[in-house]
Amino acid sequence: MADWVTVSGDNHGMPFMVVDKINAQIFVFGKDGRIRGAAPVLLGLARGDDIAPTKGERMSARLRPEERITPAGRFVGVAGVDTAGAKVLWVDYDDDIALHPVITTRPWEHRLDRLQTPSAADNRISFGCINVAEKFFNNVVKPTFGSGDGVIYVLPETHPVRAVFPRYYQVRGSFA
Repeated sequence: MADWVTVSGDNHGMPFMVVDKINAQIFVFGKDGRIRGAAPVLLGLARGDDIAPTKGERMSARLRPEERITPAGRFVGVAGVDTAGAKVLWVDYDDDIALHPVITTRPWEHRLDRLQTPSAADNRISFGCINVAEKFFNNVVKPTFGSGDGVIYVLPETHPVRAVFPRYYQVRGSFA
């Protein structure tokens, strides 16, 4: 995916990241396509690739477990702040999906511990946001994306890649 992004110019000269939901990993790349870092992530509790559009009405506390999905697709991320004033990278502002440091206010969820395990099986816990270690957010995400925009590619886990990223299969001006 990263090679395709760089060769095709799909990132329009912006930094980008690829989120692999199946393996619960994130890969961050500079504008030039060079990798800046990789790390484990926490993702939405429920498996799936689609969320119902809510236009800002996606109240986390009201989401049923099966609605806590990290959506797949191509997003233009924007640096910003959440309702508590914390810095985030908005993946989908209208649907309240962001990439941010791990929330530690619910110690019983063991979110930091989940990032440390070798298996992706326990990395499903969020309301749909993408959580990374604070050190990774501060040392890789923020310096790479800065206060500007960047492209976020969230790979699907239930849909075929072709259905979510049809341009990935484009060959010499036509779709394969």
